Amino acid sequence: MKAVQVVGYHKPLELTEVEEPTATGPFDVVVRIGGAGVCRTDLHILEGQWAEKSGVALPYTIGHENAGWVHAVGPAVSNVAVGDKVIVHPLITCGLCRACRSGDDVHCAASQFPGIDTAGGYAEYLKTSARSVVKIDNALEPSDVAALADAGLTAYHAAAKAARRLRPGDRCVVIGAGGLGHIGVQVLKALTAAEIVVLDRNQDAVKLAETIGADHGVVADGSHVSAVLDLTGGNGAETVIDFVGEGGATRDGVAMLRRAGDYHVVGYGENIDVPTIDIISTEINLIGNLVGSYNDLCELMVLAAQGKVTLHTQKYPLERFQDAIDDLDAGRVRGRAILTPQ
Repeated sequence: MKAVQVVGYHKPLELTEVEEPTATGPFDVVVRIGGAGVCRTDLHILEGQWAEKSGVALPYTIGHENAGWVHAVGPAVSNVAVGDKVIVHPLITCGLCRACRSGDDVHCAASQFPGIDTAGGYAEYLKTSARSVVKIDNALEPSDVAALADAGLTAYHAAAKAARRLRPGDRCVVIGAGGLGHIGVQVLKALTAAEIVVLDRNQDAVKLAETIGADHGVVADGSHVSAVLDLTGGNGAETVIDFVGEGGATRDGVAMLRRAGDYHVVGYGENIDVPTIDIISTEINLIGNLVGSYNDLCELMVLAAQGKVTLHTQKYPLERFQDAIDDLDAGRVRGRAILTPQ
């Protein structure tokens, strides 16, 4: 089968022929890929940022946002059948450790992460497990929802966590209205009555956010912190969700936060530099967010089927993987780039 592989760090990806995966274990599921999301994490992989953490042997197939049709199953699989439309949770989990038994499978003690530390979905077929596949509504197409498997799941996890503390009349600032942020805005709109303020450097991204549920859009032009403080009566927002995490976003995020507010970190790339006395004296909360659970993905797919969360996409044939990578890196993608194997 065709697959796009990492052959070396700081080197271009390569399209090659590899052996098609088969269902060798009792709970194996092989998915025929209908769509594979192109994520900024993929750029970080190529830069070598994940090399030491993942320990993956090169070459290997990249791609961790996947959806398609069940192609083959192991003899013990009972939750899906050949031909079912599915979206794939990014982790393959054991189901036996304490985290899995608590429904917190994203922290599974023995997980595998296709596209990060084992073969991923920039390919015609992907091997995963019965615990990782979620059947999707027949009205949804795999190429339309593929990036919800990670970008959408990550955005949902953070927004749903934030929504538990947001009350009507509260303000929530969303930093970044791109691939994750535009999903986060829709989730917040579906789950909370809080006032949503979206911040982005790109005017088009801000306009998109305003069309999908943001109450206020602010362009990051150097005066954006003051603009947000003005919108919140000088007090700051009860919650800030930072989908950027670099380029000064962490400094701005803390500056826009109300006393006893929650700062959710989703994007990454720089350090948070806050004097401990400021954390103590204002009682702010710094909250990390890592992907999301299987149940989070199930809930997100309900919102997608209801039309409350729509993924804005740009689609590319698998053979045009480099165009998708280049467009993402240059900031030309509004929403998410999706590879579609023929």
